Amino acid sequence: MIYKIFSEFKENVATLPHRLLALDVGTKTVGTAISDSGCRIASPLKTIQRKGKLLEISDIKKTIDDYSVKSLIVGYPIHMNGDEGERCEYVHAYAAAVTESLNLPVLLWDERMSTMSAERMLLEGDMSRAKRKDHIDSVAASIILQSFLDFFGHQPVDTSV
Repeated sequence: MIYKIFSEFKENVATLPHRLLALDVGTKTVGTAISDSGCRIASPLKTIQRKGKLLEISDIKKTIDDYSVKSLIVGYPIHMNGDEGERCEYVHAYAAAVTESLNLPVLLWDERMSTMSAERMLLEGDMSRAKRKDHIDSVAASIILQSFLDFFGHQPVDTSV
């Protein structure tokens, strides 16, 4: 099931906190990031090259299995004015394919400014252009995930309500 609204997501995820995987879906790559088991800290993982959905989903599934992930957070590229454009449709379709294949709940999370923030962080870290290119998508995914974790407040979700 795909959720756009946090309240619907939290009501349907019974075991938070647990490890969450974030995806930053681009046209050429998918950046990934993982939370710690207490849902406090997001860390960049890897960047998956886009070589077909089956290969990408297989790679995502391996990561899910390796880290015992129970839910996915997918960056949702809303325009600065709040409108949803073609990229939102694309990401929604991608998230639908992932959730259908992996049977995990997916939350589409506002990713505005995540790539710009990632670029700024890597520039401040004095990383070369070549290395920035290799890491920007996973850093953007970690910014998306940390934004969710900060909103979530690091508190377990009471699903008994």
